[in-house]
Amino acid sequence: MKILLTGAAGQLGRELKRSLDCLGEVVACDHHQLDLSDPATVREAIRAQAPTAIVNAAAYTAVDRAESEPMLAHAVNAEAPGVLAEEARRLGAMLIHFSTDYVFDGSGERPWREQDATGPLNVYGQTKLEGEQAIADSGAKHLIFRTSWVYAARGGNFAKTMLRLARERERLNVINDQFGAPTGAELLADVTAHAVRQVTGSADGASLGGLYHLSASGQTSWHGYASFVLETALKLGATLKASPAAVDAVPTSSFPTPARRPLNSRLDTSKLQRSFNLVLPPWQQGVARMLTETL
Repeated sequence: MKILLTGAAGQLGRELKRSLDCLGEVVACDHHQLDLSDPATVREAIRAQAPTAIVNAAAYTAVDRAESEPMLAHAVNAEAPGVLAEEARRLGAMLIHFSTDYVFDGSGERPWREQDATGPLNVYGQTKLEGEQAIADSGAKHLIFRTSWVYAARGGNFAKTMLRLARERERLNVINDQFGAPTGAELLADVTAHAVRQVTGSADGASLGGLYHLSASGQTSWHGYASFVLETALKLGATLKASPAAVDAVPTSSFPTPARRPLNSRLDTSKLQRSFNLVLPPWQQGVARMLTETL
């Protein structure tokens, strides 16, 4: 199998390069090697490589900046997936794409199912939804994984920010009315490799194609996430000014942003677990491992 991987330098792309290496030849491209905002370049690259699978880990993810750069966000998140899908269909290749819980309006408390009505609150979510729709309409074989609250051991993330602030300050204010499941890029990459192998490696694998929700199990708020990070860090020997008890819960309205955030980012992953015979671990497991590796 020959796999073309976009967004290879990002937090998810780096983990995908690792997990996909066992499936065959991986041609890994970062933003400088493959600019998804340039459709002609994308088509040329795909036709030159003629992959059997395309894994798109590239995206415009600056949620607030997207409000003032809607055309660029649209080019990368909506138009580019459509181009990738068209070229995948022409080659008979499988396209694997990553989307977001931001396609929903964040209402209610029930975890979102794949078939639930969408209603993005911001430009980022709208462009990601349009990318999903372009892939579905293309006729290409595909897997789309919606996920949420993604982090990785490398680079910046929410946990590292909380630790830095807890070393500098005696009290922290963290939002407590947004809920989701912190999901490691490592988990996303491992599940992706498993799914690609299953879909492409058996006669009936094509029937598994489609849209899936993929996140770690369980749920928490950003406040609960921060408290867990500080508790775990203290157990690992970190020195902090702010204890978990010094993390104050505040509403989303305390931190105004250009882009509205969904309050409910919970995802129902039962379809994925059932279809691919997987058990997704609790979010605490991945976060604790990440902290063990980085502290």
